[in-house]
Amino acid sequence: MKIIPGEIKTAQLHAYLLGSVAPRPICFASTIDKDGNANLAPFSFFNVFGSKPPICIFSPARRVRDNTIKHTLENVYETKEVVINVVNYNIVQQTNLASCEYPKGVDEFVKAGFTPVKSDMVKPFRVKESPVQLECKLLQVIETGKEGGAANLIICEVVCMHIDDNVLDEQGKIDPNKIDLVARMGADYYCRASGSAIFEVHKPNVELGIGVDALPAHIRHSSILTGNSLGMLGNCTTIPVVGELLQDERLSNIMRTYTHDETAKKEALHQYAKELLDAKEIEKAWQVLLSGQ
Repeated sequence: MKIIPGEIKTAQLHAYLLGSVAPRPICFASTIDKDGNANLAPFSFFNVFGSKPPICIFSPARRVRDNTIKHTLENVYETKEVVINVVNYNIVQQTNLASCEYPKGVDEFVKAGFTPVKSDMVKPFRVKESPVQLECKLLQVIETGKEGGAANLIICEVVCMHIDDNVLDEQGKIDPNKIDLVARMGADYYCRASGSAIFEVHKPNVELGIGVDALPAHIRHSSILTGNSLGMLGNCTTIPVVGELLQDERLSNIMRTYTHDETAKKEALHQYAKELLDAKEIEKAWQVLLSGQ
């Protein structure tokens, strides 16, 4: 499928974009209007874009169906302040309820059953049930268009951050399983960032990896090892030198079983190495891959 924007309906393009660019963190934005009326609404066009100064950007886009703008945008223009509350699994259904298009002046804190908490440095209330709340001052609004679906980029600076101690680990860092965040996918789908959904990929910030191109040909062109497998090997700083055969029962069995069948031996070694890489046993995987050479 190939799509050229403008050749399909905006609603269709919108759906494809949301299904493709996902998961997206959720900005649960608390604002007030010039008369002090509270508003609460979630937006998945959102992320953090800096730390000095700390910058967040979210976009209450113009509604595709009728090209109207949202109360959050109106309030930000009027008061120049917003509180961004993160959304975790415990409050996702209430957050969804707050997305209903209630008439202006209706308090979504009340409708969705959230507890408003006075902020320290801005006028809009914080959501008590949210594990992290960011008090923000408006820097700029960039309107990208005037038609339905156009973005309104609200660029704001975080002036105060509140973190629930219950989501911190022993080192005082945010524990991804304790904070239990959720994110938006396409259509009515969400995802939950905890448990088996969380995995680690260490950044190669200090030393350069050798690269996939430097891997031996039999590894690089393996029909069993995946792109992730090659990426892990290519992220190593050197190709190790293997001396004596690794004392491993499965490896020894492979070497005995396929003494006269090099193709089958290679496949068995690569399958074993892939399993080791999946288990993050990279050094052992190298020994298995190189033992047949």
